[in-house]
Amino acid sequence: MEIYLDANATTPVLPQARAAALSTMAESFGNPSSTHGAGLKARALLDGVRTSARRVLGVPGGRLLFTSGATEGIQTAVLSALLALRQQREGGQAVPPLLLYGATEHKAVPEAIRHWNAVLGLHLRVQPIPVGLDGRHDLAWLRGHAAQAGLVCTMAANNETGAISDLDGIAEALAASPALWLVDGVQALGKLDLRLQARRIDYAPFSGHKLYAPKGIGLLYVRDGVPFTPLQAGGGQESGQRAGTENMAGIAALGAVLQALETGGVFADHATLQAHRAQLAAALCEAFPGLVFNAPFATSLPTTLNVAVPGVAAQDLIALFDAAGVRVSGGSACGAERAEPSYVLQAMGLPDWQTASAVRLSFGAADGADFVAEACARLRACGEALRAGAVLDEAARAALEMDAPAVRAALQAATRPLVVDVREAGEQALQPAVGLAGEQVPLSALAEALPRWCALPAATPVIFVCRSGRRSAQAAAALRGQGHANTWSLAGGLAQWTAA
Repeated sequence: MEIYLDANATTPVLPQARAAALSTMAESFGNPSSTHGAGLKARALLDGVRTSARRVLGVPGGRLLFTSGATEGIQTAVLSALLALRQQREGGQAVPPLLLYGATEHKAVPEAIRHWNAVLGLHLRVQPIPVGLDGRHDLAWLRGHAAQAGLVCTMAANNETGAISDLDGIAEALAASPALWLVDGVQALGKLDLRLQARRIDYAPFSGHKLYAPKGIGLLYVRDGVPFTPLQAGGGQESGQRAGTENMAGIAALGAVLQALETGGVFADHATLQAHRAQLAAALCEAFPGLVFNAPFATSLPTTLNVAVPGVAAQDLIALFDAAGVRVSGGSACGAERAEPSYVLQAMGLPDWQTASAVRLSFGAADGADFVAEACARLRACGEALRAGAVLDEAARAALEMDAPAVRAALQAATRPLVVDVREAGEQALQPAVGLAGEQVPLSALAEALPRWCALPAATPVIFVCRSGRRSAQAAAALRGQGHANTWSLAGGLAQWTAA
């Protein structure tokens, strides 16, 4: 059983949502712009989902259009706001010189601001709003700069830490400001009441795949009377607000999720989610003495825990969890490949060791009590593995490594080495270890195979391989500890092997 604790990156698709998408593809496949029966049936479905979305978001007025996801919604909102500023300038009006965004925003926001600021030739000053140790915006700073801002972007809840923004405080700080206000509602959908109209929020993008709908479907709310420019022009779909034939299967799936939010019974309530977080937090503290939480629970989403273990790098902790079938991340999935310290935690002013060791665990509102109990058991097992030496420091790892040329030479030697791929089966299928034929034993099943490998002749090298070289080093350390000294790990993992 896989314990998936990376729901802030994406969620599985709700069974009802899968069924709705398949039914739509089979039975309601018409183009909603067509005027015949099949088209009218599709149009009715589309309108019904939009009406449901208005109820869930509490927005009887304003624009509400379907998008491909939050990034498109953000691009549309930023383009709309900045084009309005350019038109003001061209009309001889003074334009506020600042474009502000929260220092912990998802990269999609500042990158969109910089892009359209340059493309439209505005060249206004783009500046981050500082945050405190709790990840919340510095409202005093914002009040001091609000009068000079033409656009302010703040997320409702942070994707890495779960920190919930003080939207009422931000609204008060912007009360006399000319700025348009964009609130990224991605992590808030189904978890927080955003009160979009009461707070006079101008733009709010949402993404379906963060709440059990498929990837490729989202929503953008635009308040009545604020500037709007379509990002896509063409056939006039979405009342001319977003060209392109609508993603009917995705819309139907999103509709099923919205219906589940309205009717209840599928998603846990806030109190239950808090109880689940408390169980996970207790298991983490038991498993890893000295562990710290990087955001206070009192002002964070109950579905997100961001932690750091002193002396253990994030990638080592992720590999340890992965070997136990627990899927976590070091932060935003969009920046995972760079393996850099979290800019979110750096913006919060946390110490370097915390930003380098931070790991995010996030669960979904549909995850039940049995799932949480199993997750806690796995986390405790990971703690036991860590205490048994499953995580190595850099010096210990280096002593076990054999680089790609040396491995190639070993494969051509008279005494053939045994090569063992310790990745999970799914990883092995996606990226075969070309030129390294041997056994495939996931790290999670290593203990059963160790006695057999210990019985090999001392002259037979055993070379473990994995994606990055971290899990293979753990395997090599385990086998050496059992007495087979001629044991190695492929340095740099399969990425280095492929490059060589």
